[in-house]
Amino acid sequence: MADATAMRNAPMAEKKPSTVRFGRPEGYERSVERPLDPVRERVDPYAWLRCDDRNDPHVLEHLHQENAYAEQTTQHLEEFRQNLYREMLGHVQETDDTCPHPHGPYLYYVKTLEGKSYEMHCRKPKHSTTEGKVEEQVLLDVNALAEEFEYCDVPGIDPSPCHEMYVYAIDTKGSEDYDLVVMDIQTKEEMDRVPRTGGCFEWDHRSAYLFYTKRDKAQRQFQVWRHAIRGSEEDTLLLQEDDELFNLTLSKTRSGRFIVTNSSSTETSEERLLDLEKDGAEGTLHLVQERKPGLLYGITHRGNNLYVETNLGKEAQNFTLLVCGVEQPAMDHWKALKGFEYDPSRYLTDAMCFEDHIAVFGRQEGFTKLWVLEMDGSGFEVASLHEVEFEEFPSTVSCGINREFKTDVVRVGYESMVSPKSVIDYNMNERTKVTKKVKPVPNYNKSLYASERLVATARDGMSIPISIVYRKDKHVPGRPEHLMLYGYGSYGICNDPFFSPSNLVLLDRGVHFAIAHIRGGGEMGRAWYEDHGKYLTKKNTFYDFIDVADYLVASHWTKPELMAIHGRSAGGLLVGAVLNMRPDLCKVCLAGVPFVDLMCTMSDPSIPLTVPEWEEWGNPHDERYYEYMLSYSPIDNVAAQAYPSIIIAAGLHDPRVAYWEPAKWAAKLRELKTDSNPVILKTEMSSGHFSASDRYKYLREKAFEYAFVLDQLGLCQA
Repeated sequence: MADATAMRNAPMAEKKPSTVRFGRPEGYERSVERPLDPVRERVDPYAWLRCDDRNDPHVLEHLHQENAYAEQTTQHLEEFRQNLYREMLGHVQETDDTCPHPHGPYLYYVKTLEGKSYEMHCRKPKHSTTEGKVEEQVLLDVNALAEEFEYCDVPGIDPSPCHEMYVYAIDTKGSEDYDLVVMDIQTKEEMDRVPRTGGCFEWDHRSAYLFYTKRDKAQRQFQVWRHAIRGSEEDTLLLQEDDELFNLTLSKTRSGRFIVTNSSSTETSEERLLDLEKDGAEGTLHLVQERKPGLLYGITHRGNNLYVETNLGKEAQNFTLLVCGVEQPAMDHWKALKGFEYDPSRYLTDAMCFEDHIAVFGRQEGFTKLWVLEMDGSGFEVASLHEVEFEEFPSTVSCGINREFKTDVVRVGYESMVSPKSVIDYNMNERTKVTKKVKPVPNYNKSLYASERLVATARDGMSIPISIVYRKDKHVPGRPEHLMLYGYGSYGICNDPFFSPSNLVLLDRGVHFAIAHIRGGGEMGRAWYEDHGKYLTKKNTFYDFIDVADYLVASHWTKPELMAIHGRSAGGLLVGAVLNMRPDLCKVCLAGVPFVDLMCTMSDPSIPLTVPEWEEWGNPHDERYYEYMLSYSPIDNVAAQAYPSIIIAAGLHDPRVAYWEPAKWAAKLRELKTDSNPVILKTEMSSGHFSASDRYKYLREKAFEYAFVLDQLGLCQA
């Protein structure tokens, strides 16, 4: 483990007190229903660590000192890190292809090559014209693009409807500002470029236009524009969302007929449609249903009908699927879909229309589900309904890549904590499954591992599900083992069982891995989030995590001295709050890009995501929320007490959780804590929220973090 001398050499950030005021944010007074009166003030001694441009030499020097300290403190782990990296890499099929997905006359897929850090986007004809020869076209080699950048994120490519062009989005900082680049497939030349977009884009139906979003200064997508490919005219602004609570995105219905814009906050949404078939790409966006507080809805299309997935303003909290005619989209015309009426035990998360079917993804009793609706001729009634059954328990079914509308096959992803992700084609007429590909994981023997579903009882009597995986020969019932407890619990996001090749280095050393399905997520339905895990019930999230950990100890799965806890982003807020409440809970904490400066961030509307997230945590300028938020904000509750060892990961260009939050947290912890356990802050200077874009560098970062955790658990020689 790290020696005490190295810990004494930890960087100590200078304190430069700055006043933060709560009560009436300038320019946002109307957004605060019950402003604090009188205004409250708090002192932030580390505010100087914030630099929006990421170029202040004093700030950068401090971050470099932190990184140097992280290397110095863990230098004894260098060989162990390399071993972990080699093990992780040994579970990666370096040369591999994704399962080709049909789209028009082609099959599109992604391939990776051994030694190459990035993907290659390819296609081949659906029906080969050359006997015995694979007619592969490499459309985009991201490795070539990345040569001049330290960071290079290309989420994917989107072929034009004519399949003669494609567009890709590229971010070279991690800031999530994307340039759109249009390429000619035949000549391999760049045809067009649209700089600094929000990364959300769609083709029209004729391959003549691109629709895309732009961000405002707070990184909120707020405009939709139309761009003519190689056109001489200036781009056309189609829609602007002025309410800063709302984010503006766009999509195209799978039928290809409508461009859909969605203005949404966490509680309210509003959509508009552009009818490409009737009005063309130069047509007008038409409002579906004006926004009403609490009304969430989303539109999809097949035939002469629109299908509406909605909560009806919480009348159907777990969402229902309604139908209306294309010409009458407003709420007054929404009708119940006969044969698939609202069922409060069934939480609908996505409805995907095909020519003759609707595939509905959702949840029931905490587990992911897929229902298939065969439609009658009118489209207002379900001719037959069935649930698709899957074998393993617990497991996760998810929506795959489905670009074809006129098909009876829906593609899904399927995985469990012991089964690598499979791509499955399900024939909705024949009710048969065909496994198209199982993600290859070298040096992995599934029979050595097992997963279970456990249930802990929270302090208020609520049942909290837990998913756990372990190596069988490292597990003896009733004998406490090393364990990593992972959690998230925010935004209604479901933290479902997943397979992680990287986690095998933990399991093979006897570290069990558990996921706490705590309130604030959506695992048990929308109420798990809306009624029990946000605003003035947010502490349930932290209490649930603590109660799950205590249950695992009481049930002899582990002991505090054998336990690590882990959370990223809002999961970092989770573990940060838990450490203040119960620092005795664990031996070590891994906090990735942790959102820990709740009060300062949520008080400043200029910081990206602040205003929209007033509907998640509350607005600290409002007297209803100030004291409650302050009572759990991780930085504000750091105390003069002993803490476990902590490793913190940050990204300099992160637009979601700014680097200064973890930097300030590390400084506050070192200032007040009474123990000699290390606090390590490692900031990636060329990446953002999602860590390195280079797959090999990403594994090295993971190995660095896991080496620290395993060392603190006394397993660095294992």
